[in-house]
Amino acid sequence: MSGSSGGSLGLFRNREFVALASTAFARSQAYSTILIALALYADQFGTTGTVEGLFGTAFALVQLLIVLPLGRLIDTHNAKRFLLVGLVLNVLTFVGFSLVGDVTGVILMRVLQGFGASILWITGSAVVGELSPNEERGKWLGTYNQVGAFSSLAGDLVGGLLLFAYGFTLTYAVLSVVTLGATVAVFFFLRDNPGGRSDPEAATGVETLRRLLDRTAIRALVVLRLGLSFGKMAVIIFLPIYARTEFGMNPFLVGIVLAGGKLTKSLLQGRVGSYTDRIGHKHQFVIAGALVYALGAAIIPLAEYAGAVFPALSTSAFGGVTLAPAFFVLFGAFAVIGVADSLRLPASMALFVEEGEHFDAVAASLSLRSIGWKVGQVAGPFTVGAIWDATGVFVAFLTASGFIVVATGVFAALYSLDPAPSATPTPGD
Repeated sequence: MSGSSGGSLGLFRNREFVALASTAFARSQAYSTILIALALYADQFGTTGTVEGLFGTAFALVQLLIVLPLGRLIDTHNAKRFLLVGLVLNVLTFVGFSLVGDVTGVILMRVLQGFGASILWITGSAVVGELSPNEERGKWLGTYNQVGAFSSLAGDLVGGLLLFAYGFTLTYAVLSVVTLGATVAVFFFLRDNPGGRSDPEAATGVETLRRLLDRTAIRALVVLRLGLSFGKMAVIIFLPIYARTEFGMNPFLVGIVLAGGKLTKSLLQGRVGSYTDRIGHKHQFVIAGALVYALGAAIIPLAEYAGAVFPALSTSAFGGVTLAPAFFVLFGAFAVIGVADSLRLPASMALFVEEGEHFDAVAASLSLRSIGWKVGQVAGPFTVGAIWDATGVFVAFLTASGFIVVATGVFAALYSLDPAPSATPTPGD
């Protein structure tokens, strides 16, 4: 795949990048819309914090079990087929969600969603990383994630509005149409075997992972991912539920709250990716982003006292809507979180890709990135939900923030011992 000129927008002249970006669009839009739907299910079924935590844990547990073998399969087989399978699984997930009638059904559908989302995330990131020119990798990965951020923003706003105005069935039908469009783009525009450059006889998956984990830099990155995911996934699951169950926000307002972070993330991420290419010192972007995320998480429970600062506002739009004072605090907190992700994500992905290229195992490296995330994602929502039940909202969100701060300190200490290679070889054909 040839390089593209003209900045991030120039990449959209490349049909293969468009096909890959369409998978990120479909995946992210579905993910953010379903998060709002989970808040409605929590309110509808009167769930506890621990059960609400299972909404996140069920999604992550299946991903934790498949992520390592999946990464090696992508390294050694036709990645295009994996993308197509992931997209079809997403459509089946939407059909299932439209039929659920109790909490058990919601949790089972989160398991199926976990399968599809994991396939799309690992495969798409690996293929973008391998097909991008070395000197533009930050731009490619940043722009790819920027598409996901724009789509996630659409899921918050359009998905929230659809859930508010039309309910579950029509919303899931729209998500299905978008995903089928991405399926067509991948089938016709993406070459066969776009990744999968490793020789399956060269090393077993275990041997490859062992070589990667011999690097202190990889271990540092994985530790940070674990602590960050513990806190971040608790925020992602519980912020919409908090907005709905504690302050009575309708799905569209919940979507607007989440859009604060998605807007800053979508506007900044591609540009920050280009900065990391030019400036270097990617680990410093990772550290800064993680600490800013911890700050955003700590702001969330201050919504309890928003009435002392912000007035309630009413509007006649959408049949009459009142913006509670908590709306402004939650919107601002998630906007801070969007800045944090913009700083961290392109640099983090680029570091994992560089480490993977060192051993001709990009997807395996990204699998380690994902498994570190999944361990925290399994533990975080359930643990924070139980803490919320036992104590309260402040202790719950401050626990999430504290895990991120501790993991960032460990990363900074370990990474200084064994930084990423200054140059990486070009993968063979």
